[in-house]
Amino acid sequence: MFDRQKQGERALLLAPHGRGDGDPVRRTAEFAELAKSAGAEVVGVVTAPVKTPDPRYYVGSGKADEVAQAARAASADVVLVDRLLSPVQERNLEQLVKVRVVDRASLILDIFAQRARSAEGKLEVELAQLRHLATRLVRGWTHLDAQRGGAIGNRGPGETQLETDRRLLGERVKMLGKRLQKVQTQRRQQRRSRLRNSVPRVALIGYTNAGKSTLFNVLTSGGVLAADLLFATLDPTVRKLDGLSCGPAVLADTVGFIRELPHDLVAAFRATLAEVRDADLLLHVIDASDEDSGELQRVVEQVLVEIGADELPQLRVMNKIDLAQAGPRLDRDIAGRPQRVWLSAATGNGLDLLRDALGELLAGERCRAILQLPLSAGRLHAQLCASGAIVGESVDEQGWRLQIDAPRSLIEPLAGGDCAEARLLRSLLAPAS
Repeated sequence: MFDRQKQGERALLLAPHGRGDGDPVRRTAEFAELAKSAGAEVVGVVTAPVKTPDPRYYVGSGKADEVAQAARAASADVVLVDRLLSPVQERNLEQLVKVRVVDRASLILDIFAQRARSAEGKLEVELAQLRHLATRLVRGWTHLDAQRGGAIGNRGPGETQLETDRRLLGERVKMLGKRLQKVQTQRRQQRRSRLRNSVPRVALIGYTNAGKSTLFNVLTSGGVLAADLLFATLDPTVRKLDGLSCGPAVLADTVGFIRELPHDLVAAFRATLAEVRDADLLLHVIDASDEDSGELQRVVEQVLVEIGADELPQLRVMNKIDLAQAGPRLDRDIAGRPQRVWLSAATGNGLDLLRDALGELLAGERCRAILQLPLSAGRLHAQLCASGAIVGESVDEQGWRLQIDAPRSLIEPLAGGDCAEARLLRSLLAPAS
């Protein structure tokens, strides 16, 4: 077994492609950007058409030999593979090419590890890495099969190194889970405080490198890193957004989405995804200068489905019109609601249209009314209190007189059923005539 180097910066890319992958040139270029974001110097690219993944190397044996030759010729320190490899495929490729082999999921996890800044983000990255590593412990390295016993004085049932690694990894995962729960409890309390203050919440979403952080900074003076790198922003950042016709709101910048985001990251990054799920409105930032913007929009929509946020109202922001040679404008749907804003976050052209659209949409997405509840509706009163929908109340022999100021998405789940109280809530949701 060769020695595994701790770090390598000269990277050879292996880019398999098959049906359903879209433009292979575009996908390979994006993977190269991922490698650069991880700090690697791309020294070569080997493409490989794959109809059916080979169980040994993922690519065919001939193509695997080509990769080994290219790695030696380029003095590569690591081979980055644009696919999720099985532990056996990863081991076989490493033995053949004699350098480290890193698949797509491991590469993204490495980038996330570099970008995490908050305590919660670091915990979530490590947890995702350990869950991914757990799959690598199954027949990944042959030296893990050795027994501790063998020599006189050391013989006994013992424990294989593989079993020891699994046990230690499991204990670490449990410890991280407990620490993460504490941090997430604090974040939930912060979100609950924002709810009780009846402040509308807006979340920036979009494909990575679409310009979300640049837009966040110009709207809020947030000071978030805005660089031409994939996943430049990882931890969710929340700032106050002023200057809207509906009053102040809070704006959250979130991690960018990407094709084939590892499942462990989707499951682990509750902090960023919670900011999306809890939003009153999603600002879907799209690179208007990108010829493949339609496909990237579908990728984002698919991630929203996975995290249960696909039903939230959206305002699409067509960014980088300065590169697309387009002018600022506001598009509306057939009902007259703002649907799409064309602007440039870099130059500020069109930001006034975005603020107008935000004020209009946020005002329409909130319920502001007086609700009279009888004393018998104690359960509904408690639910409204817990959700932060009540901003003022008084009580007398007739019951509660409540001042409601809350997002429609918060009231709607409480308005089901045929009881009188539910009908009252539904009346609040009815559009004004």
